[in-house]
Amino acid sequence: MSLDDGEPVLIALSLAAVVLGLAWAVLGARVAVSRRFPTAWIRLVRPTPIQRARPVRMGCAQVMSGAGLVAYGATFLVPMPYAVGVALIAVFLLLLLTAAGSVALLRR
Repeated sequence: MSLDDGEPVLIALSLAAVVLGLAWAVLGARVAVSRRFPTAWIRLVRPTPIQRARPVRMGCAQVMSGAGLVAYGATFLVPMPYAVGVALIAVFLLLLLTAAGSVALLRR
């Protein structure tokens, strides 16, 4: 689990996951802090009025899923002991489940 292991495809995929996770977390933080969705998202996705009324919850779910993706990608990029890597993957799964639960509550 380090950059010295070889397999350039896996390293590139892990790096892409980290970059996309960071971008997703930043966009979610922007939505949660500003309490507004970007107009391009509203035109593209067309959320329901209930979803449009809860941008903070949607932004927090985005931040949690982005942070989980960063934790998942970091386990393959940063050299670390096996136990720490397993713990980071567990954190990733926990953040992903929490984000999914937050979005599920938003659907009601």
